[in-house]
Amino acid sequence: MNILQKNLIGFVTVEHFFILFIEMFAWDTLGKKIFKDAFPNELFLQTKVMAANQGLYNGFLAAGLLWTFFIVNKKWQYKLLIFFLSCIIIAGIYGSLTIVSKIVFTQALPATLSLIVVVINFRKNSLNKSE
Repeated sequence: MNILQKNLIGFVTVEHFFILFIEMFAWDTLGKKIFKDAFPNELFLQTKVMAANQGLYNGFLAAGLLWTFFIVNKKWQYKLLIFFLSCIIIAGIYGSLTIVSKIVFTQALPATLSLIVVVINFRKNSLNKSE
C-alpha cells in the first residue's frame, strides 16, 4: 500500500469507528446534533437501540478495513478492500437516499476515492510485476 492509499483507507476506517461511537454510545447526544435535520428530536431516544445496531455494523466495516493493513498477501488484501469499501459505498448511497443526502459526501465519497486509488495501485503493481 502506498501512503495515499493508507491515508484514505485510514480515514474511512477512523470515520466508521467514529460512526460506531455516535450510533452506539452517543446517539441521543452527539447523534442529535449531527442528524438534527433527519429526525424529530423525540425520535432519538426511541431509536437508540436501532442506532446501536447500525453502529455495530459500521464497526464491522471499520474492523474489516483495519484488518487489511495486516494482510501480507496483496491479492487477498485487494479483494477484502474491494469488498469492504464497496459495502461502505452502497451503504452511503442508500443512506443518502433514505436518511440525509449529505451521507453520500461524508460516507460514500471517501470510500469511493479510496476504492479508485486501491484499484489503480493494484493494477499498477500487477503490471510492474508482469514486466
